[in-house]
Amino acid sequence: MSKTLRDQLIGAWKLVSYAEKPIDGSAPFYPMSEKPMGIIMYTPDGYMSAQLMHPDRKNFASGDWFNGTDEEYKQEASSYISYTGPFHVDEEKQTLTHSMFTSLFPNWTGQTQPRVVKIEGDLLHLSTASPIVSGGRTVNSFLTWKRAEK
Repeated sequence: MSKTLRDQLIGAWKLVSYAEKPIDGSAPFYPMSEKPMGIIMYTPDGYMSAQLMHPDRKNFASGDWFNGTDEEYKQEASSYISYTGPFHVDEEKQTLTHSMFTSLFPNWTGQTQPRVVKIEGDLLHLSTASPIVSGGRTVNSFLTWKRAEK
């Protein structure tokens, strides 16, 4: 018997690529660089957590998380994406949703967002189900994750 989509998702995945493709047909861009870092995890009890970051983040000069400059806080928030909460799979439709219990981007807190999902071997492809605004442009986001090795 083949595994359900939900069963296939369970575990940790490392980010391979993250591209945003503007719907106006202009060139794709890479908000976290062409070599982003990140992990997404799906737990057996129905929770997920996503953490994505630009690999070249700078340390705060003060060394104190709560004592950064305005520029350091701007860089910190604009080079990192994180959210966590329940996930749901519709096995019949082969769809996935992420519900944001917490999010670094406050606008997402409390939202449920659909994802287009495809698993090919040890690769997980996730994309937005409808366009979002990113960097002032209307885009679709495309992420590829590779199952994390133990």
